[in-house]
Amino acid sequence: MRKLAATVLLTAACLRAHAISISTGDAVIRGKRVEYILRMPQYELREGTPAMLLFTQLQLRSNGETARLLDAECHLDPAKNQYLCAADYSFARVPGDLEVQCSLQQVTVPNHVHMLKAERDGKYDQAILDSSFPLGVLTFRPPTKLGIAVTQMSAGAIRMSTSVAQLLLLAALILSSAAHKRRAILAVAFFAGECAAAVLISQGNWQPAPRFAEAAAALGLAYLAVELLAWPNAGGRWLLALAFGTFSGLYFAAFLRESGYRPEYVLSGSVTAGALLAGICGVLRSWFDHAAWLDRYRRITARIAVFGLVAGSTVWFLARLVN
Repeated sequence: MRKLAATVLLTAACLRAHAISISTGDAVIRGKRVEYILRMPQYELREGTPAMLLFTQLQLRSNGETARLLDAECHLDPAKNQYLCAADYSFARVPGDLEVQCSLQQVTVPNHVHMLKAERDGKYDQAILDSSFPLGVLTFRPPTKLGIAVTQMSAGAIRMSTSVAQLLLLAALILSSAAHKRRAILAVAFFAGECAAAVLISQGNWQPAPRFAEAAAALGLAYLAVELLAWPNAGGRWLLALAFGTFSGLYFAAFLRESGYRPEYVLSGSVTAGALLAGICGVLRSWFDHAAWLDRYRRITARIAVFGLVAGSTVWFLARLVN
């Protein structure tokens, strides 16, 4: 029997978030005015939320002044299943560095990511905004090679460490094995699947529907829990790790496609953060296996955790089928 208690709470958290939750924005500064185009996938908006509410979650500032929203409009593009929104902002004077405050996660899902690309006088800059980093500053200055590498590696690390679904899948795999060598093999298989899927899918035209991809991941997680109950020492689990990594790679494929970041930088950051998480999970598993005071409760604790994982992943699967 395997220790999976930490994953039960993460499974519950997955019900309130989409693993792949990304919107994009394009801003063009013309003198004192800013033209803002926002593209939001239809399924990201909570039921009953008007699309026009999106612009109440975006604030533009420069030189201590907050831009005034002049007008905005949204319409649904059925062909792409997304809302296409446009807005005009105005400053009292020509803006310098542009600060963007984003709280779109308040009207979408907690792990939503907004990718903004901006242009001014032929110079470009971009910002990636989420609940962890809601404020972006666009300076329109060419970054150095080191700055590009650090920024993009950090983006990969942050995306890995803040994605509930990816954390859940990796943690469940590592906590499922008592042997150090097997844990290392599972981690390598997970990262191999993630990197391969991210690179191949980001460069192709195929992108699976996010909710069905999540449903497949939930089923895989449920299978892992059932396997731990029926065949706790089963081999070949690296194949499941490869599949879980492929699901994680779907998120990074969407991220790479929308951001234009270099895969080698983003994925190296992701793997570094994931390896740190795997190491922490390995330490927790070893502690659980060797804690003498848990001897009387070890079996019942493990059973409760696994049954909780089965229930949680099943609910996650059903929720994604209807939402």
